[in-house]
Amino acid sequence: MNNLDLSVPVLSRGKHRSPRKGACFMEFASYLAGEPWSDHPSCTHALLAGVARDVNDCTTDSGRSRLAPLIPSVIGLTPDDPHVVPRVTARCIQHALPVVSQERQYILAVALLVGEKQLAALDGRPPDDIEPESLAVLESVPSAAKWARSFTSRARRATPDFARRTAPRAVSCAVEGISQACVPDPDDRLYQLLLDAIAETKAWVPAPAPEPEPITPEVVRFTV
Repeated sequence: MNNLDLSVPVLSRGKHRSPRKGACFMEFASYLAGEPWSDHPSCTHALLAGVARDVNDCTTDSGRSRLAPLIPSVIGLTPDDPHVVPRVTARCIQHALPVVSQERQYILAVALLVGEKQLAALDGRPPDDIEPESLAVLESVPSAAKWARSFTSRARRATPDFARRTAPRAVSCAVEGISQACVPDPDDRLYQLLLDAIAETKAWVPAPAPEPEPITPEVVRFTV
């Protein structure tokens, strides 16, 4: 991979077997992190990596090069705080819900409410206490919000695995929905979505431990 020109990375859709076949956002991240060539490197939180792959694939060919400078910013973002998955999912849905098709609105509204319940439990808040940003986008799609509240209030036999199943599917639905929405600037919206997902993940990275204070040598007096 010595011939890989990282000064101006050329991104393309999908998974690539080697740099000679092209590269996606996360494959370049794996290279920069010194990991084996992969679009699922360990240097980035799994959900954030999924957001990056989805944005890479759904951005147009003309707009994808704009993503390249963001690649280094995802390296090392691997927080394990349980807030990360529902919060990153919420940020993606907040971007998508007002502009995607009605069918997607119903799906995303359900995922948003489920994630908000998880956040409320983590924060010790009432189950129906929704964060202001999520409440605002739900109010912008009243029909979908009403249906989602009814759906999530029903007793379920099994609770889906939000982190491993619901969140990745919701993120993909949000990103694809924006790319197909009747809006004049889908690439700009996807770029901002990725920026916000990166910022949200970074916010949960533990602060580095403070460096120990230098020890001042004490004057030792010897008594003769």
